[in-house]
Amino acid sequence: MSPTQQGELDPVIHAAARLKITATLATLPVGDRITFPRLQELLDMTPGNLSTHLRKLEDAEYVLVDKEHQGRTPVTYIALTKAGRRAFEDYTDALRQLLGGTA
Repeated sequence: MSPTQQGELDPVIHAAARLKITATLATLPVGDRITFPRLQELLDMTPGNLSTHLRKLEDAEYVLVDKEHQGRTPVTYIALTKAGRRAFEDYTDALRQLLGGTA
């Protein structure tokens, strides 16, 4: 995916649900991750809706979805990638520019 022009809003992040996901993941320290159920709970989204939006973010390489097992129980972890964190920072900078602030 090519980077957006300066001042242009990233269409991958711009969708309301994906913006909420990205903003929530951006609050985690670099390298941290969150379980799928916890993210679902924080965002009050259905599993299907969350999965659909995570897939778009994953396709853009903005999030990493890691499926592991704890014993016999599958656990899905979600993390913001370095590219995703950068894209979110660029998005917020572009938004500030559009609103008349400084970038």
